[in-house]
Amino acid sequence: MTEEKKSKNYPPKTTPPENLNDKDLNNPDRGERIAKYLARLGIASRRDIEKMIDQKRIVINGDVVTTPASFVTERDQIQVDGDNVGRRQQPRLFMYHKPAGLITTAKDPEGRATVFDSLPQNLPRLISVGRLDLNTEGLLLLTNDGALSRLLELPSSGLKRSYRVRVFAGGGRGKEILAKKLEKLQHGLVWKNVRYGKIEAIVDDQQKQDGHNLWVTMTLTEGKNREIRNVMEALGYQVSRLMRLSYGPFELGGLPRGEVVEIPPKAWRELLPQEIVKTLE
Repeated sequence: MTEEKKSKNYPPKTTPPENLNDKDLNNPDRGERIAKYLARLGIASRRDIEKMIDQKRIVINGDVVTTPASFVTERDQIQVDGDNVGRRQQPRLFMYHKPAGLITTAKDPEGRATVFDSLPQNLPRLISVGRLDLNTEGLLLLTNDGALSRLLELPSSGLKRSYRVRVFAGGGRGKEILAKKLEKLQHGLVWKNVRYGKIEAIVDDQQKQDGHNLWVTMTLTEGKNREIRNVMEALGYQVSRLMRLSYGPFELGGLPRGEVVEIPPKAWRELLPQEIVKTLE
């Protein structure tokens, strides 16, 4: 997405734009809510855009946005952090091999390194499809289109996520005991007042004979926050390493750690469910 420097014709004001938040909700020309509009452009997730609004980092036609209930159209001039926002581009999709130790967010208030800090400078502004926590590694999908990101994240998409999980198996817990406990995940479970849906989990046949750890392959469709770590804790196991292997039809394969590669549009449009592709048209 092309970015232009801040225009001198629109110095930010401290007052909300006139009637910006009072448009007739029945007016079809009112446009989209600012968070949805910017998310579709790949600026950030809706949640992060709402935080940016609280931080007074977004300006519409020279006026600082003070509420997520603001509506915008293609005719409005929008600035984020002083830079003009361009028009929506064609959706693009990338695969990134996330190393452990990076935060999946645009900016971290604690100053920690983020996924986006490590990306090549020639890429468009990207957002992640879901998130991987600090210590989780593996496949992370990135896109310049907020609508595509949202569609891929929804459990209703039916896209499965597969992970390789290493758990500490000390204290006499053997392979057979772990396999028996994993059967409980077939029916889902409740842990700390959170309901987790069905998870397919199989103890890997090939194991390193260190006597302390076991590897498990797990497949799920929900992708709740820290889901695998939480359900394994519910079973009495501690996750010592977690790597995402695939997301829907896209596989990590031999992509080197820290590398990013674009999936050709024709390829991902053919691989994804047609309901998702048609929604983008």
